[in-house]
Amino acid sequence: MPIKYTLVMLSSSPEYTERLHKPFKPPQVTLKQIHDAVPKHLLKKNPWLSTYYVVRDVALCIGMFVFASYIPEMSQAILKYTGISAQCEPIVRTGLWVQYWWWQGLVFAGFFCIAHELGHHALYDNWYANNIPAFLMHTFIMAPFFAWKASHNAHHKTVGSLERDENYIPYTRSQMKLPPPDRATRADYAEILEETPIYTAVMMFVMQAFGWWLYLGHNAMGSPRHPAGTSHLNPYSTIFTKEQRRGIIISDVALISMGTLLYYYGSHYGWTKFIAMWLIPDIICNHWIVLCTYLHHSDPTLPHYRREEWSFLRGAAATVDRPIMGWMGRFFLHNVSHDHVAHHFFSQVPFYNMEEVTQAIRTVLKDDYNYDSTNAWYALYRSFTQCVFIEDEGDIVFYKTVTGEAQRELAADYKPKDPTVPNTPPSKEI
Repeated sequence: MPIKYTLVMLSSSPEYTERLHKPFKPPQVTLKQIHDAVPKHLLKKNPWLSTYYVVRDVALCIGMFVFASYIPEMSQAILKYTGISAQCEPIVRTGLWVQYWWWQGLVFAGFFCIAHELGHHALYDNWYANNIPAFLMHTFIMAPFFAWKASHNAHHKTVGSLERDENYIPYTRSQMKLPPPDRATRADYAEILEETPIYTAVMMFVMQAFGWWLYLGHNAMGSPRHPAGTSHLNPYSTIFTKEQRRGIIISDVALISMGTLLYYYGSHYGWTKFIAMWLIPDIICNHWIVLCTYLHHSDPTLPHYRREEWSFLRGAAATVDRPIMGWMGRFFLHNVSHDHVAHHFFSQVPFYNMEEVTQAIRTVLKDDYNYDSTNAWYALYRSFTQCVFIEDEGDIVFYKTVTGEAQRELAADYKPKDPTVPNTPPSKEI
């Protein structure tokens, strides 16, 4: 049983394997067909239910802080009532801290996800009801809410477009300094791209632990149309419009204020306690943010579009649903990965209706609906090692591996998109 379970953990899902070996054709359905398939009551917000989820997440966070504050007493109580030797107290205490870090990391990630919903105005109709709690929750985990909101909404409008999308833009052959495909040899790929397992592990750790901050501070894996080092903290960054600058300044001031509070907490209660109570859960939170968003849009079977081949519908369909963390993903991360495809089509619909929305749009998208039950850790390793670069040419392209091989190909009988089909989303979904 352990061997069988391990093989399942380290293998691709049947859905992924089937998609991998099927030549790709862009979706032929229309936005109207997708919208017509969703019952209209699912598009409505329930302010009471929305408030419950916001309050629940805050209460969970407070509860976990209380739990952590009593860890010394709990470890002593466990020793007393179990008869375990006092020499084991550090082990028991460490075990309790690990439990705290795991659950509080998920709760912090829940703050990000619920604020993500609020940033889309998906929980309330009122601007203030959405933005004030989202701003406070993002600030608490040191995320610049209005800066993130600006680039994230731009991502939603242009998802899957190599020229205009904001997140996880693939590197091209020329950016990787590889020879042209007709002259490149296996030795060329090996010389430039081949990496040791240790180097791969280190780079994956850096991405998962610090990738979120690297993106915010230096536009790592962001759009190459912005200058190198573009920052979400700079109100004059090319990411933002003139009208958005005030929000960026407000976010910066909030981060400085939160940073000051954290500094005083560490100074007063000790930096070890600051690291244990807030910093480690926040790093774990950042891991979940990067894991989910990276796997939404970086997959060997998903296309990226250039120029006239891109449309809002094609970009929205070029993402994948994953049951990351199972019930914990639904409970703590608010369906962010379970129903991500539906979220790109209906960004203003509450997450608590998205499971039903997903089932509805699957009846229309059919084979164009992307789902992958591959274990998230293996899927992360697979994408990190196989989603290496794309070609400089081609209007529909797929990632290539370190040996220059695409994992999926465009169908030979595909006809280019009708240029009269609109590329932009309906305004109500922006």
